[in-house]
Amino acid sequence: MGGPHKVRQMMKAEREMARRRFRRQRNRNYLAKPGIHDCVIVLDHLKPTYNIGKIFRSADAFGVREIHLVGIDFFDPGPGMGAFKWVPAIFHSNFHSCYTNLINKGYLPFILEPGKGESITKTALPLKSAFIFGHEEFGISFEPDLFPQIRRLTIPQFGKSQSLNVSVAASIILYEYIRQHGIIDKKPPGPKIMENLKGLKNYL
Repeated sequence: MGGPHKVRQMMKAEREMARRRFRRQRNRNYLAKPGIHDCVIVLDHLKPTYNIGKIFRSADAFGVREIHLVGIDFFDPGPGMGAFKWVPAIFHSNFHSCYTNLINKGYLPFILEPGKGESITKTALPLKSAFIFGHEEFGISFEPDLFPQIRRLTIPQFGKSQSLNVSVAASIILYEYIRQHGIIDKKPPGPKIMENLKGLKNYL
């Protein structure tokens, strides 16, 4: 015995484990502090499996201020390697409330569409940028033309499929944002660097 029934049981058990992981880390997320950069990410109805956790992991690495989740009740934080505990999460039932929240805070929202909009390498991203990512299969849940401040961006691609995994696309746009605005090193110069600078000053 086994087959499809056993597979369904295993999937149900894994989903319940993911819910428990989410609840544990959600309690710690309430204490998360905003990242050092002003950009934010919006996840619009993504699947509650691997990509959301991975995007939290990238957001933590790049110092994203916060992540907004639209129409997402829970997700598996496991692939995030604990990042859900450190990046503030704001949950919305629909995109309109999320959009209003961001516009009131002075953010300029962007969606990424292959072959549409301006290339991310040729766009001056504002400090308060909000990058929106939609469902892995169905895309964004709203009609962009109904939200006049939304801008379109595209990531240059050279293959035939013109498709990137959503967590990969998020990492690419965050890297470009950091390249333009990033606080590369917040640490003060070490004693060796100060010694070299002092020597250079005496030489000059």
